[in-house]
Amino acid sequence: MSCPENELFPISALQHFSFCPRQCALIHIERVWQENMLTAEGRAMHEKAHSGDSETRGDVHIARGLALRSLELGITGVADVVEFHRQPDGSSVPFPVEYKHGKPKEGNCDRVQLCAQALCLESMLKVAVPEGALFYGRSRRREPVALTDALRIETAELCRKVHQLLNSCVTPAPVYSPRCRSCSLYDICMPKKVFISAERYIERFLKKEDDE
Repeated sequence: MSCPENELFPISALQHFSFCPRQCALIHIERVWQENMLTAEGRAMHEKAHSGDSETRGDVHIARGLALRSLELGITGVADVVEFHRQPDGSSVPFPVEYKHGKPKEGNCDRVQLCAQALCLESMLKVAVPEGALFYGRSRRREPVALTDALRIETAELCRKVHQLLNSCVTPAPVYSPRCRSCSLYDICMPKKVFISAERYIERFLKKEDDE
């Protein structure tokens, strides 16, 4: 089943949702954005990768800032780098490389974003993309990523959840956790204030019940 082009959401929303569904809704439903040092560093790295320049090194053609989309998953975006590796039979195998300014994260959020790019390439080019890589600015190293069936299923399921959230047009209530401090939308979301207010409301309610 294909998704109408006007309902495609950016691949970056997958990582936003993985980090926090409320953050995803604030950015993609309410159109709220606020930059901090981490997002500024990430933007600078991606602007360089999205230069649009291409080059060929031996049997590898390197394309930067390649536009992507998958109507099947309902996603669109821009790949930082896609290397096309020439094979002995003359064909080329795409190898997406996603740039991250920090260090590897817990969980699969970065791998899911890379897998989404690969699924777009497969849909557009009708060719298998078995692997890719994540390049982290902190370590200055590539982390190879095998695009397994399990990762593909996880990516497709996350796309479904993001579509469900965006189609609902409802921003989830905040849930405070220590990682909220690294979010550029912290001052807008105010998760700790809401969390504490709810906690105090419950305490007052229980105290009232005890008094009665």
